[in-house]
Amino acid sequence: MEDRLLVMRSKQGSRDALRRIYEKYRDGLLILAIALSGNVNVAEDAVHDAFVTFVERLEKFELTGSLKAYLATCVANRVRDQMRTQQNRAVPLTQNCSAPLDLSEPSRAIVCNEELQQLSSALATLPHEQREVIVLYIYGQMRFRAIAKSLGISVNTVKGRYRYGIGKLRSILDSEVQK
Repeated sequence: MEDRLLVMRSKQGSRDALRRIYEKYRDGLLILAIALSGNVNVAEDAVHDAFVTFVERLEKFELTGSLKAYLATCVANRVRDQMRTQQNRAVPLTQNCSAPLDLSEPSRAIVCNEELQQLSSALATLPHEQREVIVLYIYGQMRFRAIAKSLGISVNTVKGRYRYGIGKLRSILDSEVQK
């Protein structure tokens, strides 16, 4: 309900409402974009472009579902477009993250950083289609139906990409653990 009110106030010209939408979803969308692209710069550009487009189209915008899902779809589309344009391959997240983990125990920070590096490296090896579905489902917290709609594919295709991608991640991470 709060999102509908914020959208309505934004349409009426409230900069405060726009700022609240941005602050509410910015961090989650940035994490989503980084996970999809593996590149902080691409992610920041995608999130910025998605919000600019949202504001430009605000007059005609009608919130029919979740604002978070709508914005996540916009960001995923922007990342996909930028990846096509730049023909980038995803690289591990830890190579692009400038902020270190802020954990109270140093040994725990090292373990978490290593796990993040393993996960991001494993994600980077997946085909883009599988990585995209996994990231939208886990980081974007989108349902399979919403992912299917945003990508223009069937729900069964989304489920298949998710299942195969998770299977590949499991085997990659299992082989890392056994080393």
